Amino acid sequence: MPRSVNHVASRAKRKKILGLTRGYIGARKNVWTVAKNTWEKGLTYAYRDRKNKKRNFRALWIQRINAAARLEGMSYSKLMGSLHKAGIEINRKVLADLAMNHPEAFKAVVAKAKNA
Repeated sequence: MPRSVNHVASRAKRKKILGLTRGYIGARKNVWTVAKNTWEKGLTYAYRDRKNKKRNFRALWIQRINAAARLEGMSYSKLMGSLHKAGIEINRKVLADLAMNHPEAFKAVVAKAKNA
């Protein structure tokens, strides 16, 4: 009895991955082995960069807070220390948003931290 191979399923699997590599350049989009390897590597990059994204945003927030704090005559580290000492629990994301979009509110937070 001849060997039975499910061509429908294997073709569908290949077609799915080739569809996912649409937009890639050269053989990466239409040569099965190259496209499969590229797609798998893309998944590892995506996993890694979901973690890195958090680091990058935290670094951006710190830079924005530092720039705004220096306009108020404080460094970032002094500001964060005085906020902690004053018992003001505000995270860096919100603090950076205040610094960028609501400078008067940021000034009020800094003044409150300086007084405590």
